[in-house]
Amino acid sequence: MRLPPAILGNAEEVLREILRFMSPADVTLSRYFKDHPRLGGRERGAIAECVYAVLRHKSFFTDFAGTGATMRRLTLLGMAEAIGADSLGGLTEDEVAFLARIKDIDRSLLPPKKLANLPDWLYDKFVAQYGEEETLALAAVLNTPAPLDLRVNSLKTDRDKVIAELATAPIAAEPTPYSALGLRIWKKPALQNLPLFKEGAIEVQDEGSQVLAQLLGARRGEMVVDFCAGAGGKTLAIGAIMRNTGRLYAFDVSEKRLTKLKPRLARSGLSNVHPVVIAHERDSKVKRLAGKIDRVLVDAPCSGMGTLRRNPDVKWRQQAEGIAELTEKQASILDGAARLVKFGGRLVYATCSLLDEENDGIVQGFLASHPDFELLPMHKVLAEQRIPLDMGDYLKMLPHKHGTDGFFAAVLERKAAPAKPVADESDDAAE
Repeated sequence: MRLPPAILGNAEEVLREILRFMSPADVTLSRYFKDHPRLGGRERGAIAECVYAVLRHKSFFTDFAGTGATMRRLTLLGMAEAIGADSLGGLTEDEVAFLARIKDIDRSLLPPKKLANLPDWLYDKFVAQYGEEETLALAAVLNTPAPLDLRVNSLKTDRDKVIAELATAPIAAEPTPYSALGLRIWKKPALQNLPLFKEGAIEVQDEGSQVLAQLLGARRGEMVVDFCAGAGGKTLAIGAIMRNTGRLYAFDVSEKRLTKLKPRLARSGLSNVHPVVIAHERDSKVKRLAGKIDRVLVDAPCSGMGTLRRNPDVKWRQQAEGIAELTEKQASILDGAARLVKFGGRLVYATCSLLDEENDGIVQGFLASHPDFELLPMHKVLAEQRIPLDMGDYLKMLPHKHGTDGFFAAVLERKAAPAKPVADESDDAAE
């Protein structure tokens, strides 16, 4: 069944706005669909997939669209990539021939930089870090759509029961290999309509993000802080690990993001979570808890280069000079969060970036200036948490190797307090 010709016009209209890169693509799409309520689910899906296809392959599409590289041609290429040229209605003979010519191009013969479909600065950084061969393998996966990962809420059910119930929908779900509570779905069903979702038995969360929550090693009855909680995906996972005991603070500088946590919190059944809006990492609300917290997670604001399968616009919106600003902020946030950790407590620094300067570089700089902290080798932490991953000192999850978004994590421990000197009894007697 072909899409009505008018849908190409809708897609072209919203694509033009998105390629200005004034706001995230998903925000622009959401606003456009809200303003066009007559678009059905199939039409919205096609438009969204068209937009994301153009964002993933913009370099290739722009180069091979020819002198008529208009928004119309980019839209046609996006639609053909996403749903197939045969599904498009209202095409001229020239447009049909144009799409056929592009389809016949053997993309494997393109120069490596064009094949990667990355901005020059990012491609060069990846090659310096990973080498050309692995960069191309990584880019090939980053330029494909991501599956949908779910986390099973262990307070309400278990993974096998959820798989069985999803099958009645019918939705096929398979267990994820690293998270014991993860499920992977290769299609995009309307989960919000399912009783499982409404009752808080499942949450949308990438498997890599679930692993990060486990690395914290939170235990029942502890005091824990999710320092950059956002909409609270990891907060909810940590709360369930704590079996709804102890006290779990969800800190964030954005009240809007924390507001999104509230309905998720209500569904989850958790009562040990306390959302707190802070002005910055040295807010008085943070200082009051200094040295009192058992475990702190810092999922720091980052470039988001590990999420390009889901957010392909990020690679075009982010600029090389912006990374330096981010690393300054990341170092400051980690320093502020570290003050919360009690002696013997755990601090986890994490990002969804693939760039060393946001990851290893931040941790090494922190350790150099904080001799009271030490790095716990990741392979030991993974074994402790029974996570079947082979890592060295750091967690580095890569889309082309692990099937997750790109994630980095380091586990740090604050050394035990130095023992107080014992008074010499002979000195006391002499006095």
